[in-house]
Amino acid sequence: MTDHVYKKIELTGSSTIGIQEAIENAISKASQTIRDMRWFEVVETRGHIADGKVAHWQVTIKVGFSVSE
Repeated sequence: MTDHVYKKIELTGSSTIGIQEAIENAISKASQTIRDMRWFEVVETRGHIADGKVAHWQVTIKVGFSVSE
């Protein structure tokens, strides 16, 4: 069995549609420059209210990825 080393970073994604899209936006953007992402955990969820409705979501996540040799 191979030992693994991981690094964890924090990202905040946003969306006008919902929480899941905010997470997916953050992961999609990070995947353009970060290889071997393995998992994420939601740290914080918040939103912006306009005219009595949810107008915008922001979700902060921690993403773990493998450190290459």
